[in-house]
Amino acid sequence: MKDYIEERAIDIAGYIIENNATVRQTAKAFGISKSTVHKDVTERLMQISPSLAIEARKVLDVNKMERHIRGGLATREKYLHQHEMSLQS
Repeated sequence: MKDYIEERAIDIAGYIIENNATVRQTAKAFGISKSTVHKDVTERLMQISPSLAIEARKVLDVNKMERHIRGGLATREKYLHQHEMSLQS
């Protein structure tokens, strides 16, 4: 594995752990795809630093379990905003 990929995988894991970040947030911050983030954390990082990979995986698992809640809140906000806008018209 190339050095820059190993460094990226470690940096990604650190970012996820420090910021409690989702895969999407991490991908956006690093300018890479969600697939790359997932592959770096689940496959590449296990070869480089298994303990770091496990920590990052824990954060991602919690985020995945909470995903439906965040989606519902975002939808609620959207419709509240639309309702407020219709009242102002």
